Amino acid sequence: LQAGGGVRDPQGPMSRGGDMVYIPDDSDFSSFRDQCESLEGWHCRYNKAGVTVWSQGQEESCTVQKIKTRISCKDVPAETLYDVLHDTRYRKKWDSNMIETYDIGRLTVNADVGYYSWKCPSPLKNRDFVTLRSWLPLGNDYMIINYSVKHPKYPPRKDFVRAVSLQTGYLIKANGASGCILYYLTQVDPRGSLPKWVVNRVSQFVAPKAMKKIYKAGLKYPEWKRKHDPGYKPWVYPEQNTLPSVSLTELSVQHADSLENIDETGLPEDHLSTSDHEA
Repeated sequence: LQAGGGVRDPQGPMSRGGDMVYIPDDSDFSSFRDQCESLEGWHCRYNKAGVTVWSQGQEESCTVQKIKTRISCKDVPAETLYDVLHDTRYRKKWDSNMIETYDIGRLTVNADVGYYSWKCPSPLKNRDFVTLRSWLPLGNDYMIINYSVKHPKYPPRKDFVRAVSLQTGYLIKANGASGCILYYLTQVDPRGSLPKWVVNRVSQFVAPKAMKKIYKAGLKYPEWKRKHDPGYKPWVYPEQNTLPSVSLTELSVQHADSLENIDETGLPEDHLSTSDHEA
């Protein structure tokens, strides 16, 4: 994939370039895992209460860098957290950033296309994504990765800025009998030059809070799931998947430089309300 300036990111598993959409293979998952576990080239921005945040990229740059977060989740098995991150219905319960999310269609037993929109901190405009998502259980570990694609029936909307995920994903590693470690790595082109305060707030506040929310969601999920169609897990049992099939030929790579770019660098940092803080 190409970033906004047409520069290819040599690190990313989603960097084959060109316009051909493809489903990630074992080498892409392996590369993603290596990035999650490697410390080389990462700058630690936050490390408190079991949550660490790193960034990679230009400190002075106003575009969002590559960000990686890690949290140790005691008493949440890896399998449970994997379910939490897949379960669209449950996401509405814990993800207060989210405005709307839905699955568009399935590509294979372990890949689909979906839509996600999220609230940005005021006074920024809200963003949305259309992504190809793929997942891989590996023994006691699990990975979910995505990148942005174009779907003819889901063009950019007037009320959102269409952002681009160059690569985003989760690595969930079993840790002892009943715990896990969660990594979240994201490289997103927000389609706009953002104020410095946004970049700082993401690493110092937004990312740690988001990780803690996922952890809490994991603790509460088993009880919630018992009351909400407990046997229904199409990400585990693909025969339950009733989504329409999507062909790769319907999709194309969403290059960042083909989208509107807005300049929000001059926007001041608002006095934040609770809802803004959760963005």
